[in-house]
Amino acid sequence: MLTALGIIFGVAAVISMMAIGSGAKKEILDQIKLVGVNNIILKPKIKNEDKKTGSSQDSQDKESTIKDKYSPGLTLKDAESIKKIIPSVSKVSPEVDYDTHIIKDGVRSPAKLSGITPDFFEVFNLKLSKGLMFNTEQMEMGKSVCIIGPIVKTKFFKQQDPIGQYIKCGNIWLMVIGVLENRNVTKNATENLDISDYNNMIYAPIQTLLLRFKNRALITSDQLSNGEDSDMGDAEVSSSGEGGADNKNELDKIIIQVKESSQMNATTQLLKRMVMRRHSGVEDFEIKVPEQLLKQEQRTKDIFNIVLGVIAGISLLVGGIGIMNIMLASVMERTKEIGIRMAIGATRQDIVVQFLMEATIISLSGGITGIILGIILSQLITQLTGILTIVSAISIIVSFGVAATVGISFGFMPAKIASAADPVVSLRYE
Repeated sequence: MLTALGIIFGVAAVISMMAIGSGAKKEILDQIKLVGVNNIILKPKIKNEDKKTGSSQDSQDKESTIKDKYSPGLTLKDAESIKKIIPSVSKVSPEVDYDTHIIKDGVRSPAKLSGITPDFFEVFNLKLSKGLMFNTEQMEMGKSVCIIGPIVKTKFFKQQDPIGQYIKCGNIWLMVIGVLENRNVTKNATENLDISDYNNMIYAPIQTLLLRFKNRALITSDQLSNGEDSDMGDAEVSSSGEGGADNKNELDKIIIQVKESSQMNATTQLLKRMVMRRHSGVEDFEIKVPEQLLKQEQRTKDIFNIVLGVIAGISLLVGGIGIMNIMLASVMERTKEIGIRMAIGATRQDIVVQFLMEATIISLSGGITGIILGIILSQLITQLTGILTIVSAISIIVSFGVAATVGISFGFMPAKIASAADPVVSLRYE
């Protein structure tokens, strides 16, 4: 067992490290599916005016910049222009998000209300479990209809079909026309990749939100006369995400889907120049390319996994050297035994097979024990750290194969030395 320890821990290390790598790869692929293929996210930069810092000179410079350049912020016209002008763009999905409350049969619950277009569901590959998508009339006329996520359905329509039923969002009643299929979204994806929890959202046509709820880009006569700088609209609906009340952009984001992956970089550069020109040279927006971020993260993890794999491989090598050392010591201790066996008729091949089989048994038993330990370690890593691990058949085959090869290779030299001994010298060894 002591001889096999190097092989045991080497195999266990290889399996657990490869399991971490497989789990990381699956997470990346799942996240790429969540953010959609070839998507670019265009978001406004929100400046909180209540947190002004710096010298009076900085304030004057800012005021001068504001006077010289005015930007209307991110608007529907931006989305329309992007789709019309940039040839490499296949779909454009503008989005408005608000925090609100749902009221149904006396039950009140906080929820996210999102104004979107039908392209949104195609961009993120979202499908309905029942019901219908928004039609052209509902989109253009801003009809009071919505599509709900499965969590919303479970909360408010446990025992009934939600299609055709009404729910109250803020002060507006919306008729449910569809229910989304369940889509698992990790907390990491929500925080780092700006992905909404599709299961707990209410989706309405974007014109419905701009006409019946709020349009942050509009300024009312009451606001002008009272000198107010707050959002127009229903008190039951508030701005969601960055900026809060300081967000005066009509849209919260625009998702642009590019036709080909090879066109991503060129489209991103063209998109930036185009939006800068539309916003009078004011860079009040930011562009994210989630797939590129994820691929960079994947490359980083691949390098990390290679390093871990090399370290685990060194453990196997050290285990093999340990077997060789023990077998060499065994040959020295059993020199007289070797001489006796050869004196009564054992051939050199018999001696080689004897010592080689001992080394093989040590390495194979250590490999089997290491596989069991590696699977247990992988499960412990998932339970204790939350890191996804996937033990694959290939990792077991590779680690066991390497362990057997190392054991046999390092056991062959001691076996060869034992078989080459002179029987007479061996008998007189002690």
